[in-house]
Amino acid sequence: MGGQTGSARGDARHGPGRFGVTAISISGLLLLWVLAAFLTGDAQILPQPWALVQPFAEALRSGELPYHLGRTLARVGWAFVLAMGLGIALGMAMGRYPRLDRWLDPWLVIFLNLPALVLIVLCYLWIGLNETAAIVAVTLNKIPNVATVIREGARALDPGLDAMARVYRMPALRRLRHVVLPQLAPFITGAARAGIAVIWKIVLVVEFLGRSDGVGFQIHLYFQLFDVAMVLVYAFSFIAVMLAVEWLVLQPWERRARRWRG
Repeated sequence: MGGQTGSARGDARHGPGRFGVTAISISGLLLLWVLAAFLTGDAQILPQPWALVQPFAEALRSGELPYHLGRTLARVGWAFVLAMGLGIALGMAMGRYPRLDRWLDPWLVIFLNLPALVLIVLCYLWIGLNETAAIVAVTLNKIPNVATVIREGARALDPGLDAMARVYRMPALRRLRHVVLPQLAPFITGAARAGIAVIWKIVLVVEFLGRSDGVGFQIHLYFQLFDVAMVLVYAFSFIAVMLAVEWLVLQPWERRARRWRG
């Protein structure tokens, strides 16, 4: 058994690392794209990956790509901060107070099952075709998901740790920081990872329907022109930014949050 374990560790040690696996996986996806474009045989339907280099460079040089990318990222940032803040507060309250949970659970179920498109359209009709309506629509779509995850985390809090903190008369803020939040950290990071993945997609729909700038607006514009290359340029540019956020921010944060559990 020990020899098998040592052999497995040796294979893992000599195999490709985490970044190597990621590079190989993405290379496989690119190879599949090249093959699909070759079989299609029509650059207007599916261009080869290298055919996007020139339109990407032109969009970058003109300043259009950075401008619209920045507008979308600003909306994603505002919606993410608001949804996480309100969702964490709501989820903790519902998880800690069963009576409140019984009253608010039907609301949570309704908003969880309300289509994002309906909320977006209603916000535009009620508030207007403006920035406030866009951010409110995205925030309202994400709060129920965050609250649901955090509620489960609050229900799973160790009552013994809470009782110990009360025996030692820890102030509320210190108890929150040193007792509650470390236990909720995996749930918060899970909600954040799922949240950022969903929020940016909803933001693109919001921009597609009712904004005059942003990646979603540009995709709508080039969709009308049937310019597949530019649709892919804007789509993959934003996906690259979100992958960077995932790999450089969210995944390290998740590993750090789980470290205390050993």
